[in-house]
Amino acid sequence: MSDHASMHNDTAGEASMNRERELAKAFVGLADTYAPDFDPLRLFDRLVHSCRGLLDVDAAAVMIADARGTLKTMAATEDEAAFIELMQLQTGRGPCMDCYRTGEARGVPDITTEQQRWPELVTAMTDVGYQSLHTVPVRLHDRSLGALTLLNTRTGNLPNGDADMAQALADSAALGLMHWSAEPRGDDVVTRVHSAIAAKSVLEIAKGMIAAYEGVPLPAAGRLLDEYANRHRVSLAATAQALASRTMEPGTILGSTAET
Repeated sequence: MSDHASMHNDTAGEASMNRERELAKAFVGLADTYAPDFDPLRLFDRLVHSCRGLLDVDAAAVMIADARGTLKTMAATEDEAAFIELMQLQTGRGPCMDCYRTGEARGVPDITTEQQRWPELVTAMTDVGYQSLHTVPVRLHDRSLGALTLLNTRTGNLPNGDADMAQALADSAALGLMHWSAEPRGDDVVTRVHSAIAAKSVLEIAKGMIAAYEGVPLPAAGRLLDEYANRHRVSLAATAQALASRTMEPGTILGSTAET
């Protein structure tokens, strides 16, 4: 074997080992429900960022169904308004809803081929620059709770290995949700899902309060909240609840950030 070929093999082997280590860390992060800062908001945020970091995708979002079967966006790697609107288009119909309802993964290698079926979705995706998507169910055993959506700016299917890994990560997140120790009475799926959706709603209220107080966009307000929770190793959900219930003032978040 030539020196060049040997170096290539060594580089490929090192990359593979690094990916395996990162995958292991991702699964631990999704399963570590006893961490002091664990809450469903961080759980889903870890899920989407693990997917973008480890898989061959450009963006990811996770949606969970509420009591009416409407999908709610719980976390996304992108916080631009156009991307959030793109997700909202799929709350009632689209590949994400199909995936949730059937409990089966769905790939759309070229979104423009779905112009007649989902014209609004096609327009929204192409306007933001995405050409393909793959969605896998977030499921607990055989019960579908929502959908994890992976998007790319190019056409084509996900590699089989990445699709399988996305499903494994989504399944781990669903198990993590069920082991969430902050809800001691929530032994059933419905209670846990509703608690997670409620926590997300409170977070949006808290982000709005910070945005209004500081005069910053909502994405920036979300980052300030996240930085505060990380710095103090507290639950993001609990921090948002304290703000929404007025037991914590917005200035506390901003004052803590300014101190560092």
